[in-house]
Order: sequence, then C-alpha cells, then structure tokens
Amino acid sequence: MEPITLTTERLLLRSFTEDDTDEVYRLCQDADIQRWTTIPSPYERQHAIDFVGQMVPEGWRTGTMFTFAVVPAGGGSIMASVAVTLRTLSGTWEVGFWLGEQYRGRGIMTEAVDALARWSFSRLAATRLEWRAEVGNAASRAVAVRAGFTVEGELRASLLNNGSLRDVWVGSLLPSDLGMQSAYAYLPAAPARR
Repeated sequence: MEPITLTTERLLLRSFTEDDTDEVYRLCQDADIQRWTTIPSPYERQHAIDFVGQMVPEGWRTGTMFTFAVVPAGGGSIMASVAVTLRTLSGTWEVGFWLGEQYRGRGIMTEAVDALARWSFSRLAATRLEWRAEVGNAASRAVAVRAGFTVEGELRASLLNNGSLRDVWVGSLLPSDLGMQSAYAYLPAAPARR
C-alpha cells in the first residue's frame, strides 16, 4: 500500500520521510519514551535513520505495519508517532504510539489514536485493535481509555524490553465501540454459570 495521510480537526497524520530523521532522533531522547516503549535505549541517530529509511517504508510496502508521523494540521514539527501492526490473520491489529514531552496533556495522542482506529476499521477491515503497555505506564493507559479501549487485564511476561520480560496491560477496541460496523458478527461469550 502506498502511504496515505489522515486528518483531524487539529492534526495531520502522514508517513515519515528521511527529512524527519533529526526530529525523530531528538524526540526519542526523552527518558519516558525510552523507558516505556521498545525503541532502542540509548537511542542513537542511526536508530532514527533506520526507522524512517527502512522500518516505516517496509511496513507500508508489506502491508504489515502502518506508521504515521503526527504533525499540526497547519504544518510544523513532528509531535508524535502512531502505528498499527498486524497481529493475526483474523484482523487483529496492535496500536502503538509515543508523544514528545512538550506536547503531552493536550489530547493530541487520543485524537491521533482515534483517527488511526477509524481508518484501521474502515480501510484495513480490522476486527479488533489491541493496545498494550507495560504495567505502570499510566500515561499510555489514560490515552487508551480516552480513545475508547476497554482494559481487559494484565499479561505476565508479555513484553520484551531492554533485555527483560515485563508484564503488560492489554486492552481492546472494537468497531462497535466507535459506532462503526464490523465485517463480522460478534457473539460475546455467555456469562459463566455458578
């Protein structure tokens, strides 16, 4: 698939380009981004070069990961990254994101995740979006909840980060959570009998 752009009232979500390398490198120096995401730590300039020059284009080319730079609708510097990655052939995609420190607390990430979710359900025919974050990442959890995800629980040893396995929170978003139609009927499990 060729990269596309998505727009919201305040934001433009577009593919990263090589011109974004320096800004990605700068933003990823943030201690919280390095602590709570699986980007390399320490984050070197070569990591940013590989991200914008190889990882992002390869995801678009193979149709397995769609990564967007989040910028103001009127233009300007990158504020964030948001992506969906294919997890199962049944239509489950995982949402991941990071946000520059100076842009936090403004609802930017929630707005970007909502736009990405709506696109994923309509264009990718996603049946379920999953959000995962290391237990303790309260900021990521708050974004997911504000974007409509239902936190479903905790998975033990489910995230490999900096050489150790970490427990994660997991949540889901279904098309119906956003008032959208799914390609398939959903038959929830019956409550357990006692």
